[in-house]
Amino acid sequence: MMPGGLSEVKPATQEIQEIANEVKPQLEEQTNEAYEEFEAVEYKTQVVAGIFYYIKVRVGDNRYIHLKVFSGLQREKGVSLSGYQTDKSKDDELTGF
Repeated sequence: MMPGGLSEVKPATQEIQEIANEVKPQLEEQTNEAYEEFEAVEYKTQVVAGIFYYIKVRVGDNRYIHLKVFSGLQREKGVSLSGYQTDKSKDDELTGF
C-alpha cells in the first residue's frame, strides 16, 4: 500500500475494536446518543503522518456508523475521532471521507 492510499477492507481485529472503544465517548458526545451495541466489523487504513483508521461499527439492527480515527506516529498518545458518518447499512462500502 502506498502512503496516502486506502488499504483493502479487512475484518476487524481485537486491536481495531479497542481503537473504536477508545473513541466511543467522543462519538457519543458529538452525536448525543449512547450506543449499547458497538461492534467493529471491518476497517481500512490510510498511512499519512500517522494512520487514519476507517472503521465500520454495528450499533444496532442493520444500523452502522463509519468512523474515521487518527493515530499519530506515537501511538501511546492515544487516538482521536476525526469524523464519522451515520445512517449506514451493512452493505455500505468504507470510503475515505
